[in-house]
Amino acid sequence: MIATLEQCAPGVYFSGTMNAPSIAIVGATGAVGVEILRVLERRNFPVGSLKLLASARSAGQTLEFKGKAYKVEELKAASFKGVDIAFFSAGAGRSREFAPAARAAGAIVIDNSSAFRMDPKVPLVVPEVNAQDLARHDGLIANPNCSAAVLAVAVWPIHLAAGIRKIVVSTYQAASGAGAQAMQELEDQVRDHAAGKEITRKVFPHQIAFNLFSHDTKVAENGYNEEENKVIEEMRKMFHMPHLAVVPTCIRVPVLRAHSESITLELDKPLSPEEARGILALAPGVKLVDDPVRNHFPMPLEASGDLDVHVGRIRRDLSNPNGLVLFVAGDQLLKGAAWNAVQIAEELAKPKAMAAE
Repeated sequence: MIATLEQCAPGVYFSGTMNAPSIAIVGATGAVGVEILRVLERRNFPVGSLKLLASARSAGQTLEFKGKAYKVEELKAASFKGVDIAFFSAGAGRSREFAPAARAAGAIVIDNSSAFRMDPKVPLVVPEVNAQDLARHDGLIANPNCSAAVLAVAVWPIHLAAGIRKIVVSTYQAASGAGAQAMQELEDQVRDHAAGKEITRKVFPHQIAFNLFSHDTKVAENGYNEEENKVIEEMRKMFHMPHLAVVPTCIRVPVLRAHSESITLELDKPLSPEEARGILALAPGVKLVDDPVRNHFPMPLEASGDLDVHVGRIRRDLSNPNGLVLFVAGDQLLKGAAWNAVQIAEELAKPKAMAAE
C-alpha cells in the first residue's frame, strides 16, 4: 500500500517508492468516472487494484479496464478499506458524505465536485499552475471547476511572463459540463428537430439544440451566476491572488464536448502576440493552434479527446497597450475533470526529496 501522510516525513506526500496503488472511483458510471478509467489506462497509470463505486441503481454493471471486466459496487462508507487513492466524481453531496470515510480509511481523496474547493485547508490544484500546493494536502485535494481549469492552463504562462491584472472571459460551455444525460439530450433534440418531432427537455431549462443560453445555475446577489462566481473565486485561489480582477460570462452552447473561452487580459507590462506565441508554444499542457493564414484556431471539435488545452487567436487588445486577447478550447471531461484528477495522482506518485530528519 502507498504510504499515507502519517507514514511520510513532514511536508512529504508519497515517497515515490511505493508499489502500484489501490484505486477507487466514486461515480464510476458517470461521464467523468468513465473518463477517469480511460485516462488511467491511456496513461498506463500503475493500478494495483481497482474498485468501481456508484449508487445502488448502478451496482452490478460492469466496466472494462485493461481488458478486464470490473463489476460496479454500491458506494458505502466501508468501501474504502485498503484504498490508497479515491477519485470522487459523484457530486458535492456524495463527496461531503463519503470523503470523510475514505480519508479515515487511509485513502487520499481527489475530488471533482465543488464541495471542498474553497475550503482554505484544501489545496485546489491544476498541476501546470500550482502543483506545489499539493505539499500541504491532508488527505483531500480539490479539482477545480472545468472552466477555471481550462482558463488557468491557458493564461498562467502569460502571467509568469508579464503579470495579469485583470481577466475578462466569456465561456462557451459544452453539454458535457452537465454530464452524460445532458449530452444525450443534445443529441436527442437534434434528431427530433431533423425528424420534425416536438423537442422535449429534461436536463436543461431551455432547448440546447440550435440555441445558447446563460449558464443554468442560480444568479447570486452580485449579478453573477454560480458558475461565474466559481471561476472568480477559484482563479484567485489557484493563482494565490485574492484580489485578482476576473469578469466572467458563462454561456451554455450546443456543443457535445469541450469548452471554449474568449479571453482578454490586462497585463502589468506589454507583451506582443509574437512573444506570447513563443511562450505558449513551450508551455506545459498547452497546444498552440494559431494559424491566421488558414484561419485555423482552437475549436472544440479538435480539442475533444486531447489532454492539452488548445490556445490561439492571439492578438493585441487595440484598446489597451498592456492588453492581450486569445481564444482557447479544452476538453471539459479531460483537462476540466478526469485528466486533471489523474494528473494530480501522477504528481503525488513522483519521487520527492524527503524532509531533513
